[in-house]
Amino acid sequence: MVWFETILVSLTALTGLVWLLDKLFLAKRRAAAAGVLEEAKEPVVVDYAKAFFPILALVLGLRSFVAEPFRIPSSSMMPTLLIGDFILVNKFAYGLRWPITNKKFLDNGEPQRGDVAVFRPPHHPREDWIKRVVGLPGDTIGYHDNKVTVNGRELPYRAEGLYEGVGQGARETGASKLTEGLPGRPHFVLERQDLPFIPQGQGEGDWKVPAGHYFVMGDNRDNSEDSRFWGVLPEANLRGKAFLVWMNFDWSSARKVDASRIGTKIP
Repeated sequence: MVWFETILVSLTALTGLVWLLDKLFLAKRRAAAAGVLEEAKEPVVVDYAKAFFPILALVLGLRSFVAEPFRIPSSSMMPTLLIGDFILVNKFAYGLRWPITNKKFLDNGEPQRGDVAVFRPPHHPREDWIKRVVGLPGDTIGYHDNKVTVNGRELPYRAEGLYEGVGQGARETGASKLTEGLPGRPHFVLERQDLPFIPQGQGEGDWKVPAGHYFVMGDNRDNSEDSRFWGVLPEANLRGKAFLVWMNFDWSSARKVDASRIGTKIP
């Protein structure tokens, strides 16, 4: 959410500037004007700035450089991530980046195949999306007949039965649940033949991933707008690596809060 990040940065900068000006100039002037015996009264604006600046600075630092919370709004990553999951994203896994601009200033890691990454898609640069990294720079990725190929080798698949969704994900009930054998990172995917978001036959093809780019896909293969449709993802658009579900709240679910999701690691 770019707007929230902008507001947080602006408030932190404003309160910090007020605190600094008071420390360097205003406090001395108040003390001089008050005299020896009279205590200088601190303006309300300065009082609030001094109270909120440390809190805002801490939140901004943690959110920008350590871990940031996100909420899953769609079904594109089911069954790995459910609608209503609140997740934590490692902000230093792919390098440290400045808030708002997302420009990297410290390079300390790159996405690995199978990572679940948060990013800003090229065609919606003010939105945060989440998908799985399937193709790395230099790879050739294919998708035909619901099967992924990496550099000409088709991934193995194992049927796990039919999926039963809950809450806002109930519409995915009846989808085929499979284990996709992505090298080193096997994970579940869904296939939906009867009510697909994506018309049959669309989203198929072969893609060469250029340097500095990644090929990303949703685990819910028939209900995900991903690199099959809008192309490869530039490295500069990455936001971080999703690693943990810390809460699940779905108002349409009978339980509302699914405590079993809390602490779930993201494969």
